[in-house]
Amino acid sequence: MKKKLVVINITMMLGLGSVFALPTAKAESISNIQSQRSSIQANLKQANQELLLVQDELSTLNEQLKRAEQAMIDNQNMIVKTENDIAEANLETQKLEKEVASLQESIAKRNEILKERVRSYQVTGGEVRYLDVVLGSKSFSDFVDRVGAVVTFMNADKDLLEKFDADKKDVEEKQVSIQTKLVELTNMKLELDGMRAHIIEQQQQNELLKEELKQKEEVSLASKTDLQQQDQKLATQEAQLAAKPAPRVTTNTGMNLSSHIPVSLAQGTSGLINIVTTVGDRYIGNSVYVFSGGRTDYDVANGRFDCSGFVHWAFAQAGISVGASTDSLKNAGRKVSTSEMRPGDLVFFNTYKTDGHVGVYLGGGRFIGSQNSTGVAVANMSSGYWADHFSGKVVRIIE
Repeated sequence: MKKKLVVINITMMLGLGSVFALPTAKAESISNIQSQRSSIQANLKQANQELLLVQDELSTLNEQLKRAEQAMIDNQNMIVKTENDIAEANLETQKLEKEVASLQESIAKRNEILKERVRSYQVTGGEVRYLDVVLGSKSFSDFVDRVGAVVTFMNADKDLLEKFDADKKDVEEKQVSIQTKLVELTNMKLELDGMRAHIIEQQQQNELLKEELKQKEEVSLASKTDLQQQDQKLATQEAQLAAKPAPRVTTNTGMNLSSHIPVSLAQGTSGLINIVTTVGDRYIGNSVYVFSGGRTDYDVANGRFDCSGFVHWAFAQAGISVGASTDSLKNAGRKVSTSEMRPGDLVFFNTYKTDGHVGVYLGGGRFIGSQNSTGVAVANMSSGYWADHFSGKVVRIIE
């Protein structure tokens, strides 16, 4: 009987031992799953961050493409207008040339008529001698007639010549004015043509970058979806093992907008130079070159500048009024040598014309300006394109 009880006790102990062992194995399985989920969720968080970065870049790039497209439209309109102005200037020049030729022909004919009339009285050696005409009178009445005729001829000749000179001077001044305007319009068209080529190139580069970013976005989305599926599968296994509803796991897959809010540009406290050289930083990578841009609130709000418009705006932020064209800027302030130049000085470059491009020197061989290929950007003038085109002109506005 005792033997049976011992067997029963041993059996019960073995049975209970197996029962007590099960929770330990179960806890280990749940812990392993939670560890896997923790690793997956860390990867998922990283995938979300990468996806946000790609989407943020895509959003910025799309805005840049929109600005570039609008700039292309505006510049094309400006090209058409400039071409029309050139055609009108050419027609006006041709019209004036015809007026000059007609006037000269008319004067020549009138002179011949006067000469013939005088010759009818007396001509010696091909020159009119009014005294001989008068002294050759045969009577007093003839004398009076001859004097009157001579006076008439002389006054008519004088008036005619004076009118001729006045008309000719007026026409020549108009010609000079039109020719000057024609040169300006031609230069403007050259710049617009070059700018259009740069914008087309920039659009092509942006489209390629956009395609690359889209591919990255697709890869990131696929990776994120795969990780979410793995996490969900493990969550189900965990719930089954725990014999209770799995704790709801929420993964923050939304965009953390606060981490992408642009940092406000801190206004410098070291003086006017610091304002002028840093105020344009907000537009770097976020602007586009537009001919005559930067002169309206709309252009400034949307980062649309040409080179002189940007310089004009930057100095205005420091309370300094300067011109809004390269011609006015290069004659402003005080000219200094390249060895003396310092941050805040204006530097000029020979592009489509002498001193056709301007920027603000930053020091270290760099300047900031609105370039037609990049919009507002910092460029190196110590080597490459800008070094080759630097005119050597440096103007100091802030003393």
